[in-house]
Amino acid sequence: MPQTAFEPWNDPDAKPLIQFRNVSKRFGDFTAIDDLSIDIFEREFFALLGPSGCGKTTMMRMLAGFETPTSGTIMLDGQDISPIPPNKRSVNMMFQSYALFPHLTVYENIAFGLRRSKMPKDEIDARVKQMLKLVQIEKFGARKPEQISGGQRQRVALARALAKGPKLLLLDEPLSALDKKLRQDTQFELMDIQEKTGTTFVVVTHDQEEAMTVASRVAVMDHGKLKQVDTPDRIYEAPNSTYVADFIGDVNIIEGYATKQGDTVSIAWSEGHSPIIGTPSKPIADGKVSFAIRPEKIAISAERPTDRNNIVHGKVLDIAYLGNLSTYHVALPDGTIIKAQTANSRRRSSRPFTWDDEVWLSWTDTAGIVLES
Repeated sequence: MPQTAFEPWNDPDAKPLIQFRNVSKRFGDFTAIDDLSIDIFEREFFALLGPSGCGKTTMMRMLAGFETPTSGTIMLDGQDISPIPPNKRSVNMMFQSYALFPHLTVYENIAFGLRRSKMPKDEIDARVKQMLKLVQIEKFGARKPEQISGGQRQRVALARALAKGPKLLLLDEPLSALDKKLRQDTQFELMDIQEKTGTTFVVVTHDQEEAMTVASRVAVMDHGKLKQVDTPDRIYEAPNSTYVADFIGDVNIIEGYATKQGDTVSIAWSEGHSPIIGTPSKPIADGKVSFAIRPEKIAISAERPTDRNNIVHGKVLDIAYLGNLSTYHVALPDGTIIKAQTANSRRRSSRPFTWDDEVWLSWTDTAGIVLES
C-alpha cells in the first residue's frame, strides 16, 4: 500500500503543535518580530531561513522561553506557553556551540538532564544507551568532549537534547561548525533521527541548501516578517516574490512591463530585444513585473533555436565550473548578464563553450516565474 504524503498543513482538521498568533517582539525602538502568525505541525522538520537580523533566532528564543512576546500569543499543544519558564516547557534546545560539559564524559553529558528530572537510575542507563545508539556513538560513551571530533560532539549535543523526549526540539544553526562534506552527511542523519523519534524539529539556519535539504517546510523571513512559508520545492519553483526568488538559489531577474496575451503575458524589457513570453501562475495586471528564471531552465547553444519564443544572443563573459555543473555568464549587447547552467554529464577535455564564444540562450514560455513588482 503506497504511503500517504506527510502534509498536515493541507489538512483542515489537523491541529497545529505550535501556533504563533499576531506575535510581535520589540527591543526598544527595534521591532524584531512584526505581527507574525504561523502554524507548525507535529512531526514537522520546520526551517526558519533568512539573513542575519531577520528575526529567526528571536522566534526560536521565544519558543524556548528565553524571550517573551511584546504582544500576541504562542501556543504549544493548545497551551499558552508565555507564563511557563524554560525548564518547565516540553521544549529542548540544541545550541550552535553544543554547550557540552567538558569535565563530564559523553555518557554523563547525555545523562545530566535525566538525573536532574529525578528519573530512576536504571531508566537513565537504558535511555542514555538508547540515545548513544540512535546517534551512532555507542563506543564513545566513556570519552570526554575534547577527545572526540566536532561531528561526534554535535551528535552528543543532539542525543542530550532528545534524551528527555521533548515535544519540540529547537536547533540553532546546528551544523554550522562542521565542514561542508560532514555537514551534508549529517543533514541526512538528522532527517533520519527526526523521523525515527517523531519529535518536531524547528531549525534556524541562514544556509539555504541545509533548509531545502532537511525541511518539510521552510519559512523565509525578512525584517521580522514571513515572506513565504511552503515546501522546499514550492519555495524554489514557485517563489511568491522577487525577494524569495532572489534569496533561494541562483536566479536571473529581469524587470519589464507586461501585457496580457490570453494565458500568457508579453514582457517588454529592453530595447532591441523581443518581448519575453511568460506564463503567470495567477492573473497579472498589465504593468511593471519581474521575470525570474533559474539558470538551469535556460538552454545554451551555438545555433539559433527555432522551436521557442524566448531567444537572446550574447557572448560568454565568464564560466564557473562546479564539477557536476557549469554556469555560463553571458553578456547581451545591452550589457545585461544572464546566467545559464548545463550539467557536465560526461568527462570532457574541453567545455562545449569557452570565453568570448557567441552563443544563443533560450527558454520555454513556462520556464520562468512572472512576479508583480
